[in-house]
Amino acid sequence: MSSLQDLLAKRAALEQEIEATQKRERQDAIAKVKAIMAEYGLTVADLSAKSPGQKAGVSKGTKVAPKYRNSATGETWSGRGLQPNWLKAAIASGKKLSDFAL
Repeated sequence: MSSLQDLLAKRAALEQEIEATQKRERQDAIAKVKAIMAEYGLTVADLSAKSPGQKAGVSKGTKVAPKYRNSATGETWSGRGLQPNWLKAAIASGKKLSDFAL
């Protein structure tokens, strides 16, 4: 059975080994990133630029202007997603979608 002093010494040695390994792996990762950047001619500014596939200024969850309005209650619908119940009921009663267009 190990004494407390032995266990503390082992822990200190392990912590030093962990720290050295973290530094070494971090340096290796930085070297790999630099090599890839040099291979493709990338700069730090390229890393923060938006990718070509992204639309500028459009993010998920943005509000869309309403296209349809219920004149009786003032409720609106953008035309995206499921039709609201008030619009479904009005269409079922014989009205047209174009009757609610703004």
